[in-house]
Amino acid sequence: MEMKKYKLGEIAEINKNTISKKDNFSEIEYLDTSSITENFIAETQKIKFENAPSRAQRKVKNNTIVYSTVRPNLKHFGIIKNPSENFIVSTGFTTVDANENFVNPNYLYYYLSQNKITDYLHGIAQNATSSYPSITPNDLYNLELTLPPLPTQKKIAQILSLIDEKIEVNKKTCATLEAMAKEIYDYYFVQFDFPNKNGKPYKTSGGKMQYNATLKRNIPAHWEVKMVGEILDKYPTTRKYSTKEYLVEGKYPIIDQGSDYIGGFTNESDNLLNKLPAILFGDHSTVVKLIDFPFARGADGTQILYSNTDKISDYYLYNYVCSLTIPNKGYSRHFKFLKELPIIIPDKKIMCDFTNFVTPLYKNRSNNIRQIQELTSLRDYLLPLLMNGQVVVNNE
Repeated sequence: MEMKKYKLGEIAEINKNTISKKDNFSEIEYLDTSSITENFIAETQKIKFENAPSRAQRKVKNNTIVYSTVRPNLKHFGIIKNPSENFIVSTGFTTVDANENFVNPNYLYYYLSQNKITDYLHGIAQNATSSYPSITPNDLYNLELTLPPLPTQKKIAQILSLIDEKIEVNKKTCATLEAMAKEIYDYYFVQFDFPNKNGKPYKTSGGKMQYNATLKRNIPAHWEVKMVGEILDKYPTTRKYSTKEYLVEGKYPIIDQGSDYIGGFTNESDNLLNKLPAILFGDHSTVVKLIDFPFARGADGTQILYSNTDKISDYYLYNYVCSLTIPNKGYSRHFKFLKELPIIIPDKKIMCDFTNFVTPLYKNRSNNIRQIQELTSLRDYLLPLLMNGQVVVNNE
C-alpha cells in the first residue's frame, strides 16, 4: 500500500473562516473549548450577537475539525457535523478544513486524535513561552502526516465511526435513563405527588401537608428535615491516584472528576470501594457522580458520600445533591457548605418505593457506562494499528 507524506497545511486549510461585517447574525450558537472533549459536545450556548464573547470569531462548516490550542493532552477537539450557519467557535480552537482531494475529513480527525499526536503537540505546548501550555496554528500547519490512498482512508474512518456511533448511542441512553430517574425524584420529592395508598398523586389529591420553618414551605405531614451532615456516613479513605498511574486496561476502573466517569484502570484491589452505589462529590468543582460498580478513587478533592440511614437511599441523596446550586467557595469549602444544607427525610415506605423504581434505571445506566469504556478502549487500541497499516482493511 502506497503511503504519502504531507504537512497538515498542505492538505487542509487552517483557520479558514472568521466572522466579518458581512455576517448579519442576530444570535449565534457558540462552542467554547471546554465544552467539547474527544468529539463529545457537552453544550453549546445560544447568545445574542452583541453579547457574544470576543473569542467567538471562528466560523465552521460540515466536517470542520476544531482543535483546542491549549493543553492538547486534555483532548478538547472534534469534527463538527452539519452546523447551523450561525455556529461559531472560540478562537481558542484552530479550525482545520480538509482538502478532500487528498484526505478524508473523518480519517483526518481520527489521525489527529491519536495519542501519539496529542502527546507530540502537548510536548510542544509545554515548551511554549506563554503562561500556560499551548500550541500555535503553525504547529498544526507543520505537523507531518503519512497517509494511505483515499479509499483506504474512507474504509478506516468508517470502521472507527461505527464504534463512535455506538458510544454516542450509549451516552444518549445514559442521559435518557438519568432524566427518567430525575423525573421520578421530582415527582416524589419536589412536587410531593408520589402515589398515595389509593395510587393517586398525594399532594394533588389533598394529602395532608404541614409547614416546615427550616425550609419555609409545606412538606408532607410527619416528614422530617435534617442537615445533610447528620445523615452522611463516614466515607472510607482510599488512595488517590495520579494520572500517570492510570492504566489503559486493567481489572478495576479509576473514577476521576473529568467529563468521563472512568479515567483509567488499576490492577490493585486493596483500595476498592465496594459499598455501592457511591456518590462522588468534587470538592473544588462540585462535580457529582453516581457509581454503581466497584472502583478505585482517582482525583484529589473528591469526597465520597453515603447515607447513614435506611430512611435516605443513596439514589435519593444523589438526586438531592444534583439539584443543588452550590456557590463557588473555593477548594475544600464546597463539602462544608453541603453538610450545612437541609434535606427532607421522607416516609420510609415512600423512600423504598422510589428506590425500587429507580434502581433498574441506574443499573442499566451503569452497564452502559462500562460498555462506553470498553468501546472506547477498543477504538483507541485499533486507531494506531489502522493508521500505521498494522491492521490492513479490505477496500472492496
